[in-house]
Amino acid sequence: MSGRGEGAAVVGVGEVTAPVRQRVGDEPVGAVAAAWTDYLAAARQLDGVRRGAATAAAEQARAVELARGELTKLHARLAPQQAGLREQGVPAISLTPTPPELTEAARSMVGGPAAVLAALRVARGWADAADATLAAQGPLRPAAWPPRARNLLVYGPLALLVPVVQLVVLVLAGPGAASLVALVVGLPMPAVAFGAGWVAVGRLFPPRPGERLDRTPRLGALTCLVPAVATASAIMLAMLAG
Repeated sequence: MSGRGEGAAVVGVGEVTAPVRQRVGDEPVGAVAAAWTDYLAAARQLDGVRRGAATAAAEQARAVELARGELTKLHARLAPQQAGLREQGVPAISLTPTPPELTEAARSMVGGPAAVLAALRVARGWADAADATLAAQGPLRPAAWPPRARNLLVYGPLALLVPVVQLVVLVLAGPGAASLVALVVGLPMPAVAFGAGWVAVGRLFPPRPGERLDRTPRLGALTCLVPAVATASAIMLAMLAG
């Protein structure tokens, strides 16, 4: 019995102290961590690509909008230039683009909206240079004069029209009732002359696209008022002398 007990004890001890192999989880955990890291890197890269595409699309849309606005302004600039050149005797065929020019223009549009916008801005520079050349070649044209000298051509004749008529009536009729009527009628005429000059300046000298018309209101009012005051003073002196 003692032998068997000692053997069982030895066997029990052997069973307890025998090494047991366990699964080590280091390798599976490392593989998951590496896959997660790769996933995060791919997600960041995809987000960068998405952001870059959105930025490029926004810039392209803005370039398209700017190009459309530039094209509208340029067309408004070229239309009066073309009409003015035709009035000066330039043949219409000279104002039409040639096939090589059309080919070059089409080639410049291949680069996208940004390239088209750059080409339109270059064309606007050419239009500005053409306006400057036309103004330099036509110094006798009133439209090329400074605003004060140009507007004086409109306000001056209108301001002198009524006083001249009043003086003619005074000379022909002499002091009396006719002179009094001429004086009364001439009182509101400076305002009428100024209003007519204001409208005529806008009609005769229209502003260029993007510019503001300078009607020189102070000069116009002074020009219309001085002859009327001088004429009224002359009529009153003639009436007092008579």
